[in-house]
Amino acid sequence: MLNKAAMTAATSVDDIDWDAWQAKDPATLVFVIRDGRILLIRKKRGLGRGKVNGPGGKLDPGENAVECAARETQEELGIRVTDLECMGEHKFQFIDGYSIHCWVFRATGFEGEPVETDEAIPLWRSLDNIPYDEMWEDDRIWLPMVIEGQRFSACWVFDDDRMLDYQLDKVERVVPGGPRPLPKDTENGNQQ
Repeated sequence: MLNKAAMTAATSVDDIDWDAWQAKDPATLVFVIRDGRILLIRKKRGLGRGKVNGPGGKLDPGENAVECAARETQEELGIRVTDLECMGEHKFQFIDGYSIHCWVFRATGFEGEPVETDEAIPLWRSLDNIPYDEMWEDDRIWLPMVIEGQRFSACWVFDDDRMLDYQLDKVERVVPGGPRPLPKDTENGNQQ
């Protein structure tokens, strides 16, 4: 794992050895696309509070990315997605040292009706009226690819919510992340 000092010095994607890079938090994002519309949320708390995004969040210990995507969509919107498809992979490095490895999913089917929760307000938007000005700066670069069915892999460097640099590649396949390691028992080194 790269040390925090090295990450705080990074201001471009070329400053980081992405092969050795490890994120502090693995996470997911989900975008439900149906009938020319996309289901977004306005985040009420956490990273990106106040911004528009897709539902998602951090993997729980022992959980894989697909399980996380389904759980987070249920928790944030009260719906159960039925056909998750992994479309992209983000490696976000913030210059304060924080980092996220995020898998992006697309779905067309779900059960239930989106409802406001403690975490999010549901927002259906037309695909030609996505509120990019209320979203993270990078979303306008890769979200159209998700909508069009193009898979990608991307590395990003951010200073708070300002994008400093990125590299984005089209790919044929994205493999969602495996289980997040269980926390270790600090006394004897055993996993709980």
